[in-house]
Amino acid sequence: MLVVGIDVHKKSHTAVAVDGVGKKVGEVVVAATDSGHRQLLGWARRRFGRLPDRWAVEDCRHLTGRLERALLSAGQVVVRVPPKLMAGARRSVRSPGKSDPIDALSVARASLTEPDLPAARLDEPTRELKLLIERREQLVAERTREVNRIRWHLHALDPAQDPASSAFNTATTRARLHHWLDMREGIDADLARMVLNHIDRLCDLIRELTSRIERLTLEQAPPELLALPGCGVLTAAKILAETAGATRFRSEACFAMNAGVAPIPVWSGNTAGRVRLNRGGNRQLNAAMHRIAITQVRLGGLGRAYYDHRRANGDTSTEAYRALKRRLARVVFNILTRHEQASATCIPQAA
Repeated sequence: MLVVGIDVHKKSHTAVAVDGVGKKVGEVVVAATDSGHRQLLGWARRRFGRLPDRWAVEDCRHLTGRLERALLSAGQVVVRVPPKLMAGARRSVRSPGKSDPIDALSVARASLTEPDLPAARLDEPTRELKLLIERREQLVAERTREVNRIRWHLHALDPAQDPASSAFNTATTRARLHHWLDMREGIDADLARMVLNHIDRLCDLIRELTSRIERLTLEQAPPELLALPGCGVLTAAKILAETAGATRFRSEACFAMNAGVAPIPVWSGNTAGRVRLNRGGNRQLNAAMHRIAITQVRLGGLGRAYYDHRRANGDTSTEAYRALKRRLARVVFNILTRHEQASATCIPQAA
């Protein structure tokens, strides 16, 4: 067994190879470029006479994406190691401190102790969705900051002029404020006009990105996912982007753990037999499950019935929501898996 763990950075990648028992057998540093990735593959062939059985990288796809695509294009197996596992493996090394080789060694050893880590795969459609969603969320956050700024300027001009924050999303409200500000003078009015113009541009960009995300989601998402109560188009897009392929998970339990909705037992004191909050996993995917859960409870139906059943059996409201999210993870995983398997069988085979 030969595993190479990689500590990734913007400028360079540090790779450490270990054998089946975690003993370090090689180390190299390459540039974080296409030529550096080719150099990494060449180093493995020269050093060991073959390519590794597995490449392990820390799960931070904004840094590892390009490296993953290069390795996957070369037919290699790449697994993503959660930072929590990497931190635990780092504490077991004999060398004190923190360095790139120590981090790479920790990544490699963590992948050995957890053989069921989800493998990365080439999935450009979901990557495109992820990038679009992240950009939209950045613009929404910037719009929120600008709305807070203009509300203070409006308060300085006239405390009675106090539209709700959500009202700035509508073109009618912004047009009315433009007209009102045109009749005002002073530094607060000047700054408010500048901020309002910026909000106009942000709203246009957000609307454009939202339309693009919705179009891609309707093309890629299984109809059953969009039909799931509480799962709107943007929530479905978030699930597709963060899951990056449900079939890469060994089971629905692995998917639930990745989403941070798997229960963690508590075995001490008077709480024995109960579960506590899982703070691990993909928090973006967890938030999507949470939105579906609270919407289903509010709308009624099967989600509300399950929530009421858990409450009747003695669960607190928080515990009932956790159980509902775990149940939803199973439903979402099965929907995605069936859709991906059906799509794979529909791909025409080359003659």
